[in-house]
Amino acid sequence: MTPELDVFPGAFPHRPPPDLNSPDLLVEHDWRAFKAVERMTNHWARPGWPDGFRAYYWMLTFPDADELMSRASQCQDALAHLGMDRVPRDGLHVTLTRIGSTDLVSTDQVQLVADLAEQMPLTAFEIVAHPLAGSRGAVRFTLAPWSPLIRLHAALSEAGRHANVPGGKPTAAFRPHLGVQYSNRERPAAPVVESVARLRTLEPVSLEIDSVELVELRRTTDPLPAYRWRIVRSVPLLPRSASPSFSGRQQG
Repeated sequence: MTPELDVFPGAFPHRPPPDLNSPDLLVEHDWRAFKAVERMTNHWARPGWPDGFRAYYWMLTFPDADELMSRASQCQDALAHLGMDRVPRDGLHVTLTRIGSTDLVSTDQVQLVADLAEQMPLTAFEIVAHPLAGSRGAVRFTLAPWSPLIRLHAALSEAGRHANVPGGKPTAAFRPHLGVQYSNRERPAAPVVESVARLRTLEPVSLEIDSVELVELRRTTDPLPAYRWRIVRSVPLLPRSASPSFSGRQQG
């Protein structure tokens, strides 16, 4: 069963979409929210990331998704005149949930939360990345459907609670997306929205999600601001044909 989303002031969009599975409704919901933005913010000015800060996160990464990389590069090239910071080809990711900063989460807790995730009946699924929308601080693909991503978020959050880690935002506030480039200053949103609108007819890209990565995440500034990570544990998802009980997978 998919957990319910709720209105959450710190999320974007604040209100959840009317349907978590319809690509058309999800794309329209994201676009309406982005069109309503009046000013873009500086993504890198977000609080909670002092110099040298590192944290553990669950993420989806796409090291072999050539079509996704090509579509992202196509969009970035078309938006180069905006002067935003491009997400590197090998930096494309979907952030699922935060586990906690490296100074608050022990090595034993990291191992435990990964072991717990490996025991859960997390099944592989497919999502589609639809060009193109954005938020107050970024330009991004809309993902569809949301339901498997929300179920994954809820399961990983539950593993974190069992491991007694700080964790991140509740599943009710989760808004899946895949960033393409980040706004590096405050600016009027209208020119960005207008430029992004020209790319909304590009073909979407299908992505097979068969693993989830526990990473140690950091920010870098050389040569440009970007997120970089070290994979601590890659947790494979079960084939779609498999439907074991919770105890069906042995602890690694």
